Amino acid sequence: MDYSAKNIRNLAVVGHSGEGKTTLCEAMLLNAGAIERMGKIENGTTVCDFDEQEIARHSSVSLALAYLTWKNIKINLLDVPGFYDFEGEFNSAMRAAGAALVVAGANGTVTVGAEKAINLCLKEKKPILLFVNGMDKENADYHKTVQAYEAQYKGKIAPIQIPIMEGEKMTGYISVINGKAYKFAPNGVEEIAVPAAYAGELEEMQAVLQEVAAENDEELLDKYFEEGTLSPEETVAGLRKGILSISVIPVIAGSALLNKGVINLMDEIVEYVPQAAERTGLGAVDLKTNAHINVTCDEKAPFAAQVFKTAVDPFVGKMNYIRVCRGAIRTGSDALNPNTGTTERINSLYIVRGKKLEPVQVLNAGDLGVVSKLSNTGTGDTLCDAAEPLQFDPILFPAPVLSMAVSAVVRGTEDKVFGGLNRLAEEDKSFKVVKNTETGETLACGQGEVQLDIIKKKLKSKFGADAEFSTPSVAYRETIRGVAKDIEGKHKKQTGGHGQFGRVIMRFEPCEADFEFVDEVVGGAVPKNYIPAVEKGIIECLPHGVLAGYPVIRVRAVLYDGSFHPVDSSEAAFKTAAELAFKEGMKQAKPVLLEPISSMQIIVPEQYVGDIMGDLNKRRGRIIGMDTKDGLQVITAEAPEGELLTYATSLRSMTQGRGRFTQEFARYEQAPDSVLQSLKK
Repeated sequence: MDYSAKNIRNLAVVGHSGEGKTTLCEAMLLNAGAIERMGKIENGTTVCDFDEQEIARHSSVSLALAYLTWKNIKINLLDVPGFYDFEGEFNSAMRAAGAALVVAGANGTVTVGAEKAINLCLKEKKPILLFVNGMDKENADYHKTVQAYEAQYKGKIAPIQIPIMEGEKMTGYISVINGKAYKFAPNGVEEIAVPAAYAGELEEMQAVLQEVAAENDEELLDKYFEEGTLSPEETVAGLRKGILSISVIPVIAGSALLNKGVINLMDEIVEYVPQAAERTGLGAVDLKTNAHINVTCDEKAPFAAQVFKTAVDPFVGKMNYIRVCRGAIRTGSDALNPNTGTTERINSLYIVRGKKLEPVQVLNAGDLGVVSKLSNTGTGDTLCDAAEPLQFDPILFPAPVLSMAVSAVVRGTEDKVFGGLNRLAEEDKSFKVVKNTETGETLACGQGEVQLDIIKKKLKSKFGADAEFSTPSVAYRETIRGVAKDIEGKHKKQTGGHGQFGRVIMRFEPCEADFEFVDEVVGGAVPKNYIPAVEKGIIECLPHGVLAGYPVIRVRAVLYDGSFHPVDSSEAAFKTAAELAFKEGMKQAKPVLLEPISSMQIIVPEQYVGDIMGDLNKRRGRIIGMDTKDGLQVITAEAPEGELLTYATSLRSMTQGRGRFTQEFARYEQAPDSVLQSLKK
């Protein structure tokens, strides 16, 4: 069917890892008739977890798209990994989705993943539905779970149903809006009388829900004050306004695994999730005027879309997942990519259900789909009508926080390894491959150990390249703290015929610059034509210090005397003499090891500050200052880079995944002797 924007709902399914997001998507696909039977995570048969790494780990590792049709509404589900390392996938989903369905376990607490998802949705002004999952499990506690969310998100949580419990099992629910009760049946639900035990709770919750609905609409508020009640239709209208303005988060309960309460959830998605036509906040630059504009979902406007994900399929090739933001894209048309300045031919368009691609001729405004085999287009890029060019705001991805040195397991396959890693970096914008010019190592940089392990395994399975990841080297330096005077460097060699002779007298002293060479020779003791050779000899020695072989900085080399032979002296002889003087001078001038110091900004909830500061002390860190921002503590600190190689993993462990940090090089400082001794071992 050719869906218009008002009949499309784009929903990101988010939350903590292991709470049942993929299983919930599976249940919705089954109810809509999109699949014949529910697949299982443990069997690797679900629609959204089709990558071999996902099947092996029984966990989502990349964003998946699957569509279904319910009550003539097309629902595009974006199944988002819940593990911390895949925050980049969440950011991609947020650009594509119009709302988020947060899946939470009925365990009486607010999990870290749900907390982070809700906080990001509130920041991005993304409407939220909360589905309390796992109501089939022992000790499931819906009311305690709702209370935990109410305590954290005061005034926003609005339960729109009451689970009917028999023992510890949910057997049905009561709709707070229409006051009717339903019992789960093999083919859906059956209406029953409201159990007497729930009558008082229903009346109380209806009053609360009507008040919440009224607060989001002035006309409804006036009526509520006058009559003290709202009709179900008015309650729905008020709630829908509140959801759209992010002031209300409706709560629904059920069991994805047993497919109970899921049909009700699908009905509520159709009712409450904003239409794709209502999507606002799509910022872009109008390339004709250079003005920043807000793009509305207008089906009659010139075509514009944004790529929110890129994947490489061994059979289809490169696939760009797009959200059509306005107009329509058609097969056989051309589209401008203003990010690269190229024109792309749209040869193939698809709608997606997991790994299954269904070809279509057109994708309308508000819809999600795939364009294949675009040669110059990647994640975040814009595709648009060349006559009305614009460029969407970039999708922001988290900066890498963990780096590992990469080497090829099999000699001679380096090009294959690094080429494959760069292709994988096109798929995952939170992963980067960089060359460290200081150490010469190629680094794989990502969000954590799990992500990098998956990258390594994908490299082997997709590109047949075997890589080894190891702890990266630290770019230490060497310098001097004292002055070495009257250092002689003498090179004399007689081999018959012309010999070799060069002699220099030098002084080595500290300086602020990385390196200075000073010529103080008087009286021609060293002829001027040999002085550049002396400087060259010193410069060639700088990459290898005398302590541990690290580059030398902050040294001034002063040439002030020497001697030469009219026949045997040469540039090569003076260059060698300078090298001898450098090595001796470094030894005598109190050489020391320098270590790189990183400046850090660590953002954590207040309850973890003590642990963070204690850990920084163990890492020889220094606290520079503390501030509060958005209810979180911002710690500014400095610490040696060598102590921070695995800090991302430690911070995540200390804060249960709630902390984040950034670091950048600040300066070099003298390292303690213990560091030097460890390097010599």
